[in-house]
Amino acid sequence: MNEQPTTLPSRYYTDSGVFRQEVANLFCKMWLCVGRTEQVAKHGDFFLCDIAGESLIVTRDGDALRGFYNVCRHRGTRICREAEGKFSGPIRCPYHGWSYALDGRLVGAPHMDESCFRREEYPLQSVHVGEWDGFVFLNMARDPQPLAVQLADLPQRFAAWGMHDLRRYKRVAYEVKANWKLIVLNYNECLHCPLLHPALNRVTDYLSGMNDPPQPTYIGGSMELRDGVETMSVDGKRRREYLPGLNGAQRAQVFYYAIYPNLFLSLHPDYVMAHTVWPEGFDRARVVCEWYFHPREMAKPDFDAEDVVQFWDMTNREDWAISELAQQGISSRAYVPGPYSPREGLLRAFDQWIVGRERRSE
Repeated sequence: MNEQPTTLPSRYYTDSGVFRQEVANLFCKMWLCVGRTEQVAKHGDFFLCDIAGESLIVTRDGDALRGFYNVCRHRGTRICREAEGKFSGPIRCPYHGWSYALDGRLVGAPHMDESCFRREEYPLQSVHVGEWDGFVFLNMARDPQPLAVQLADLPQRFAAWGMHDLRRYKRVAYEVKANWKLIVLNYNECLHCPLLHPALNRVTDYLSGMNDPPQPTYIGGSMELRDGVETMSVDGKRRREYLPGLNGAQRAQVFYYAIYPNLFLSLHPDYVMAHTVWPEGFDRARVVCEWYFHPREMAKPDFDAEDVVQFWDMTNREDWAISELAQQGISSRAYVPGPYSPREGLLRAFDQWIVGRERRSE
């Protein structure tokens, strides 16, 4: 007799020690999606990101992307204060003027004794940077596996959407009072859609499509658009051309993938949506949602994508609200792990991944 799969014990969502361990072993050792290459398109462009309380600088040095801790090597002062911008010259600390080239080399250190001080010993502390199809990834591990290992076959699987060519239309950040894993679980099933998402349920059949076999670094699958529906928007009408690389089958489906640990990709016939999830405590997380469209469509004088943004902003808020209720219920002394249905295999796979990573770190 097969054992009934169940949800995880409450400690995975309510214990600060478990949370700290996950941050250390997942978010500080895996490749994390932090932004788009268009944010650092030109030499000297930069943006900041925060990972596990660390402020990091992403910048472009000629053709190369660079990542550094936002910490001066003189007395530890945080260097950059603006969320994004452009270095017109070297990266300069506002405290005592130590300055760094865009490759991290220390090039200026006022008032130091050059007879015993060696600039080459004090570059900015770097982090590993990777790029995939227009997305920028960082990894704070000392010697991580290549980004390609974590992505597995996804670059080939998603090539038709041409994500490198797409451009960001809008960005919305949400504060969610729920454990980050509950947000992942919610994203990876639609059994709740008829009750929670009436607008979404009108454009896709929640029992349609199929899930891919769970992989070591991602889970996901597809859903089919209902008859007469051309895209996921407030009315299901497509106001933009199809993304140019899609075939007929891809134009009639939506694909949802969670790429561990923090990136959700939703691939649509005429746009791509991405969520990045940032844990801020065992019971809270920040979720950033962005929408990307083909620049040829965005250049049209009548381009407007608010039908998409409004649809997903409403759906997002419905998801965050139910995730917060889940957090509240799991925090109750009455909670005990409950049974998964046969249609919740991706959730079970994610739980197993979490438990497996926990055991590996012990």
